[in-house]
Amino acid sequence: MVGMYCRDHHGVLQASSGAVVDAEAGPLCEDCAALLGYARSRLGRCPYGAAKPTCAACPTHCYRTAMREQMRAVMRFSGPRMLTRHPILATAHLIDGRRRTPARAPSRQRHRSG
Repeated sequence: MVGMYCRDHHGVLQASSGAVVDAEAGPLCEDCAALLGYARSRLGRCPYGAAKPTCAACPTHCYRTAMREQMRAVMRFSGPRMLTRHPILATAHLIDGRRRTPARAPSRQRHRSG
């Protein structure tokens, strides 16, 4: 979704001159690459683990306010376009949005050495 947003909003010229190439999203401008990196780091620390609900259905806000607003803009733009560009992923996302929020995954406790 970030790749789709970046291509359509920031264009090929900006992406090709200072691009970060992501294996899944393709060439991204620096701002979009930073947003995607932030999203991946936050998702990696999600208390719900692999059973994470969609952001709209999640009771825990993972993102800082500014990043959350940027991601909302990406989702608002890319979401409707996902139905035509990636219909299977879009359908899976819609189904995920209807699932109940799972219990939090067990937290990792730090072991203190004595």
